Amino acid sequence: MQDSHEMDIKPDTVVVTGFGPFRQHLINSSWEAVKELSKLGLGDEVDLHIMELPVAYQKAKELVCKVWATLRPQLMIHTGLTSTSKAILILEQCGKNKGYKESDVCGFHPEDGHCLLEGPEIINSAINMKTIWKNIQIEGIDVIFSRDAGRYVCDYIYYTSLYCGNGRAAFIHVPPLSKRVTAEFLGRALQTVIAEMLKQCRACVQDTVPSSEPLVPPQLQ
Repeated sequence: MQDSHEMDIKPDTVVVTGFGPFRQHLINSSWEAVKELSKLGLGDEVDLHIMELPVAYQKAKELVCKVWATLRPQLMIHTGLTSTSKAILILEQCGKNKGYKESDVCGFHPEDGHCLLEGPEIINSAINMKTIWKNIQIEGIDVIFSRDAGRYVCDYIYYTSLYCGNGRAAFIHVPPLSKRVTAEFLGRALQTVIAEMLKQCRACVQDTVPSSEPLVPPQLQ
């Protein structure tokens, strides 16, 4: 028998986010890639929603928590701009709770450097990123596995989403746009990676029934 909360999940709903401009990056490749993904879709059986997040700790956190509470997606995938100019996709396995000392576009950073004061140190994604990394190859771009999403707004939002979604979140860092790495190219790459994630989700659902009630961080209740 399914947990009563399991019925609240919308198994065909997937949310993908990208970030807006920050610092010298007037065009953020993550959001450009997500917009291209939206044109491609994830198949007729997937109800895809996309959202642009500001590079601002508190506002982005509020938006992500609201999406978990209202849409209750099967999976939320976040994308962000990597700090390297190399043509790589980085699959992030976990989010970290502490160490957020760098200011966002509003000049703000959490006073105590925490995402959640009483939250666990690390939250791992329910998606096995190492398996995804081993299973896919994308011509023209390298795919790598990581356990450090960077301790900036990307990592902060990933941790928040993992907490609110009981691990049903993922994060992909994408490279800056270039002549070779276009928004269209990144959109197709995201489509490939996310399709593999959803395949893993469907396989897991057959084996286990996770607790699915979205959580809300105490300071947002």
